[in-house]
Amino acid sequence: MPAQGRKNVHGKTGVRFKAAYTKSKYENMLRNVVTDLILRGSVKVTKATSVDVVKEAARLVTLTKKEDVMNAKRAAAAYVRNVSNDQGVKALDVLFNEIGPKMKDRQGGYTRTLRLENRRGDNAPVVLVAWVD
Repeated sequence: MPAQGRKNVHGKTGVRFKAAYTKSKYENMLRNVVTDLILRGSVKVTKATSVDVVKEAARLVTLTKKEDVMNAKRAAAAYVRNVSNDQGVKALDVLFNEIGPKMKDRQGGYTRTLRLENRRGDNAPVVLVAWVD
């Protein structure tokens, strides 16, 4: 007699607990959020996610300050998504042509986080991550 549970499972009775959010999904979400931060200038995320977003954004801005521009662009292109903003400018070009020169004299602290209201539904704390002017 076949199992009556889910169809995409292992064993007679199926899998009881399915891993919902894996590390690869989380890393891909971070890539998307950091790319949105580069294109839009600010992004609303949960407080826990903002810690990793700020860290990755700082790493990318540090890459724009390197002397070897081609190698830095390759390293940044491996992380940043290949998408454009409303004017058709790619995220990598915005990072190296606009954000990098603005942050050239700063020694860190490229972003700021502003506390917003809690998210409706699960009451998670939401923050606004934006570039420092």
